[in-house]
Amino acid sequence: MFKPDTKTAKPGDIIEFKREDVLLQGKVLPSSCKQSIIVDISKAQNLAELNNGYSTTVVAHKNYRVIG
Repeated sequence: MFKPDTKTAKPGDIIEFKREDVLLQGKVLPSSCKQSIIVDISKAQNLAELNNGYSTTVVAHKNYRVIG
């Protein structure tokens, strides 16, 4: 079971999050968002199905965990 943590990611960190019951990893991009982060998921498989083909996505701070 996926469990988010309470760490806040910084640009360059690798995070893990769940989207449509698929566990994804991505790199945090610089942004000025307060309640969320922008994540580069261009290396994810099935990108077209998961995010309409876009290489970035927005993830709320409460929905991810920092893994690196």
